[in-house]
Amino acid sequence: MDIFSVENEHTSGLYTKQPIIFVRGQGASLWDINGNEYIDCSSGHGVANLGHAHPKVSAAIAEQSTQLVTLFETFYNDKRAALMDVITSLVPGLGKVFFCNSGTETVEAALKFARVSTGRTNVIAAMRGFHGRTMGSLSATFNKKYKEPFEPLVPGFSHVPYNNINALDAAVTDQVAAVILEAVQGEGGVYPADPEYLQAARRICSERGTLLILDEVQSGLGRTGKLFAFQHSGITPDMVCVAKSLAGGLPMGAVLFGDSVRNLAPGLHGSTFGGNPLSCAAALAALTAILEEDLAGQAAAKGAYLMKELKSIETPLIREVRGVGLMVGIELKQKVAPYLAALQERHIIALNAGLTTIRLLPPLVITREQLDHVVQTLKEVLN
Repeated sequence: MDIFSVENEHTSGLYTKQPIIFVRGQGASLWDINGNEYIDCSSGHGVANLGHAHPKVSAAIAEQSTQLVTLFETFYNDKRAALMDVITSLVPGLGKVFFCNSGTETVEAALKFARVSTGRTNVIAAMRGFHGRTMGSLSATFNKKYKEPFEPLVPGFSHVPYNNINALDAAVTDQVAAVILEAVQGEGGVYPADPEYLQAARRICSERGTLLILDEVQSGLGRTGKLFAFQHSGITPDMVCVAKSLAGGLPMGAVLFGDSVRNLAPGLHGSTFGGNPLSCAAALAALTAILEEDLAGQAAAKGAYLMKELKSIETPLIREVRGVGLMVGIELKQKVAPYLAALQERHIIALNAGLTTIRLLPPLVITREQLDHVVQTLKEVLN
């Protein structure tokens, strides 16, 4: 079978295809069909926090697949109950959870929960923010290139400058159901929230009966050096959106919430595959590994080392290196597409974050030697 021909014939056309056929992964490495090894600094857009083919996750999937794969949440299940017990322990005060299948679904659910809880309709989001591609989450997303083909979107959404307390203070009125923010803007350029900004957002929302939703789909589960990036600010939101790396590579999303989310009743929202036993078993294994292997601590140490090494690169091309943990952006003074292609030719897979920022999201299990190789390759490419 000619894999290129088959995919090119049948693809939806929604993806720009790269001329590589990957067939295997282990840790922070990927291998193509010819046996060539690549270092994956994309983690599948932030999915592979534990790396590829983590043995605990693989074993959990294999075992559960022989027992029970799917079960609607109308019925109780042992793996779901165990996962609920673990995931709700991660953020004190957020003792409830809704399971679904993806990041954009967590945002859709959180927006619906905010409206039904408050009886209000308006939502404040941030400029540069990205929250997904379904109609509600797309309404919260800022970039016009994602939105314009599908307008009109859901009414009631507006955007304020990120990290600007005064703008947020002025925007939150008694008609605002929710403020939704990323604790670190990923797609928008890898911009971390100032601790003071999230602290002010918490205060403003509490004062005005507005719910604070934090989108941790990309930044959560250890990537920034803590389990969740908002924990750098010492606050607790009303809802946290979690997905991507939650089930070690299987599709899964979750909304964590507390007592400020009200008026939820059977039939108000749902998900056919949400909380299925297979994904729950994988997520339980993934969370156990993240905690037992202290991947948040590893991300903090490795991220500090990576940032130091990147900032030492002497080149006039770099405008700024920014990020937290192993969520790093290298902003250049020109478009990054040629440099991403050059990295790929040298077997480093990286991402863009906008037109001028190289985004590095390596698995948290990446080795120091692999990080050194990435930095050395970047030096060569940028010079």
